[in-house]
Amino acid sequence: MEDRAARLRSGLAAPVPPVGEDPRVRVDLAHLRGLEQQARRISFLPRQPSGSILNGRHASRLRGRGLNFEELRHYLPADDVRSIDWKVTARTGTPHVRVYTEERDRPTLIVVDQRMSMFFGSVLNMKSVTAAECAALAAFRIFAQGDRLGGVVFGDEALAEIRPARSRRALTGLLTAIAQANALLRADAPAAEPMPLNRVLASVSRIARRDHLVLVFSDFDAVDTTTERLVSGLARHNDVVLGLVSDPLAGNLPEGLRLVVSDGELQAEVNTADRATHRRLRDMAQGRLAAVLDWQRRFGVPVLPLSAGEDSVTQMRRLMGLAGRGR
Repeated sequence: MEDRAARLRSGLAAPVPPVGEDPRVRVDLAHLRGLEQQARRISFLPRQPSGSILNGRHASRLRGRGLNFEELRHYLPADDVRSIDWKVTARTGTPHVRVYTEERDRPTLIVVDQRMSMFFGSVLNMKSVTAAECAALAAFRIFAQGDRLGGVVFGDEALAEIRPARSRRALTGLLTAIAQANALLRADAPAAEPMPLNRVLASVSRIARRDHLVLVFSDFDAVDTTTERLVSGLARHNDVVLGLVSDPLAGNLPEGLRLVVSDGELQAEVNTADRATHRRLRDMAQGRLAAVLDWQRRFGVPVLPLSAGEDSVTQMRRLMGLAGRGR
């Protein structure tokens, strides 16, 4: 497995295409590529529609592209007087202006969780599929905006890093890594120790030191105080958006339900007719969601609440304030 992890990290692992798989359970590269046209109207630029979750008091605005100083030159009649550099003008005795150019791109990292905790769905999609589709939609839109694109894709045993680049090759590399990681998820997979989210966020912090856009699509399983520290640290120097992927069952766990859960080797039956069991499961699921949603208030990090029970394109458009608009 270490050899496969190393090959995944370097992008050398061969794709494992599923045959005849339900796209609600598993995605492949062709499926992810097919989302490109539907990503056109999704935007992560600072100016957001009024209905966007990235606009307004519940979420901080994303930083805009900055301005790079290009040159000093003599003032011309058509120049804006506000661009005059008064210190240089006083020193030279002739009016000079400072010329800036807008930064042409901003590096973006898309972080995609494909651990076994994501291989669950009760209504429409597996959480892993929703995360993969939403990440692909974001990747296509970021690429179309001309920004450098990269990502970190991780499962329980493998982590792939794609360094930000302004190229179709980087986009394809990210989508391929997502499809490969998704293909490893299966009900009979051997039990493995889940990769800590903190390890992944530490890798992201190493790459995105400042002025990156970081999009994380995950169910945020097993978060703790270290996770909070890593997220707040990233948010201090970067724009961070958290795509919190959950299943409808987490928010509304019915009583009297018998579930059989398995780690690939052992299985157990969970009976929610037992009130104590039902309460513990409900509190565990809702507590995780509440903790991540609270980061929005504490750290100013926008949270996109994504449901595996809803079509990915529909909810991404709604969260960006684009529901009901023409394509």
